[in-house]
Amino acid sequence: MSGWGSRMAYRKKTLLFGAFAALTAVTADQVTKALAVKNADTLRGELPVFPGLNLVFGRNDGVTFGLLGAVPWWGLALLALAICVWLAIMLVRTESRLEAVAFGSILGGALGNIVDRVRYRAVTDFLDFYIGETHWPAFNLADAFIVCGVVLMLLAPWISAQRSITP
Repeated sequence: MSGWGSRMAYRKKTLLFGAFAALTAVTADQVTKALAVKNADTLRGELPVFPGLNLVFGRNDGVTFGLLGAVPWWGLALLALAICVWLAIMLVRTESRLEAVAFGSILGGALGNIVDRVRYRAVTDFLDFYIGETHWPAFNLADAFIVCGVVLMLLAPWISAQRSITP
């Protein structure tokens, strides 16, 4: 029985890792977006931070690169909510802390963008990275958490395998 109890304690800690990642992602995203909205007039142009990064203000009513902009805001919000339910199920089921953090990061980022869709009917973007005259489409911290979460999710099996090989 002690094996079962320790296994349950490990799973609870794993779930907490994921929940903490989700809470961190959605909080950081919403705080930074609130600052961007508050300073929208200043950011309507470009506010240089350092070479390669400007702060800007924009709203994206689509998804990545403005795709699906013709889909109603509530349709995109419902799709994102369905994905969040799936991510939450995966988070509860995983036994890997790395995967839990990955699922939590993606979940928190998606929730942050859902909040924007409900409040503004579009997602607030404010990070403008560029090289020379070439600018990446503006994005936000929710997008960054989603991308980092996906990368971590893809790398988690490899990282776990490396840990089991290393003495």
